[in-house]
Amino acid sequence: MTEFIQVVTTVDTKERADTIARRLLEGRLAGCVQVAGPVSRSYWWKGRLETAAEWFCVVKTSAGLYDEVEAAIRAVHTYEVPEIVAFPVAAGSRSYLDWLSGEMGPPEDK
Repeated sequence: MTEFIQVVTTVDTKERADTIARRLLEGRLAGCVQVAGPVSRSYWWKGRLETAAEWFCVVKTSAGLYDEVEAAIRAVHTYEVPEIVAFPVAAGSRSYLDWLSGEMGPPEDK
């Protein structure tokens, strides 16, 4: 099942999260992107404890597309060090994963 991954990132505005989702979907780099927020985030940054409101993006994609997904996120992201992490999908509904697989790849194949 590790051919599929979920990539997670957070951004500062809903508009930026929606832009990331749209770019990934229009580029056929993901079959689905969930946007949730705002969420509260607390973290250390340059020796200071920070708190911010952010929007959370969960990208459903294939492991083979990770580099392109990361590049597309970075093209829109404004953070100096953006959170972009991927988690393998250990198991899933075959019908869902078949659908997901069919939604990614070159647009001319769709």
